[in-house]
Amino acid sequence: MSTNSFPKLHNATWPGVVGKGPDSEPLIPIDTMLELTAAAEVDGVKFDGVDVGLFDPSIDINDPKEGAKKLADKVAAHGLVIGSLVAPIWGGPVLGSKEDRAVFVDMVRKACQYGQYLKEIGIRPYGVIRIDSASSPETWSKDPAGSTKLIAETFREACDVAAEYGEKLAAEGEICWGGMHSWKTMIDTLAAVDRPNMGFQADMSHTLLYMLGYNSPEDRILPADFDWSDRAALEEGLKKMTAALRPWTIDFHVAQNDGTVHGTGSHDKTGRHCLATDPNGKLDIAKDAGYWLRDENGELTKAFKHICWDGCMFPNEVMYKQQTWNDILAALIKVRDQHGWSE
Repeated sequence: MSTNSFPKLHNATWPGVVGKGPDSEPLIPIDTMLELTAAAEVDGVKFDGVDVGLFDPSIDINDPKEGAKKLADKVAAHGLVIGSLVAPIWGGPVLGSKEDRAVFVDMVRKACQYGQYLKEIGIRPYGVIRIDSASSPETWSKDPAGSTKLIAETFREACDVAAEYGEKLAAEGEICWGGMHSWKTMIDTLAAVDRPNMGFQADMSHTLLYMLGYNSPEDRILPADFDWSDRAALEEGLKKMTAALRPWTIDFHVAQNDGTVHGTGSHDKTGRHCLATDPNGKLDIAKDAGYWLRDENGELTKAFKHICWDGCMFPNEVMYKQQTWNDILAALIKVRDQHGWSE
């Protein structure tokens, strides 16, 4: 049995919200997500914490001090800690108006304030603030150079705000976000921002679609007629992509994907998150996580203190089953067994 104590193992609370709502199934309250997370156990190992989207109906980002205290009390009652936070920036699309961009930066500020209070309370020992461009690839493509410049300017402003709170911002690469919809455009955007507290949040499901060139066929790494049984070619593709993005990576989501896109409710189509046990999953979760967690020489990067499972848009029937979360925890434990360390 592994004795690795890092990276810490987290579950996400936002799958109870993302893709849910009026156009889909009912939201799953954060209290329920915390209960399911805390109840998961595999051979005596439990989740260490949760990453939190600051948009659950029970979370009021406009009341960061009291809100942080309430959230910290809830999480602590389950013996968990908090890691990365998701800033609710979608009301301020970067490729919208000047006023939209002001809303974006203000939401980052509020998320950083919230995060700072959680740190002061002692419930948040590590983690970043997750953002995206809140704009579509279609909008970006109308003026690629101008769009990238505008995103970079706005992200720089947000980084300067985050720096006031000692926070790092991580842009999650998803095919549904303009300027972040391919591995090459993601790198262009990060390089244009050029701030020490700006990085990349890698999600194993979303980045698999980078390799397939969804929303950016010219940037695909795997051939159009790719045969999924060709594991060697898949690994070469993973090596190429992770070599390019790993130096930017400051936050990491363990996930599975069946090679297709999916969206529910108001959420645009992105990588289909599959269950850890899905027979159609294209990734060897534990092995393929190593391409992100180890450098080209096979050495651990130790670039972040925790890893988080992200699985959005599962049916509520699946999410309410305790076995779902036990299986997910088991997958995370395998990742830590193979690529973890002790301090």
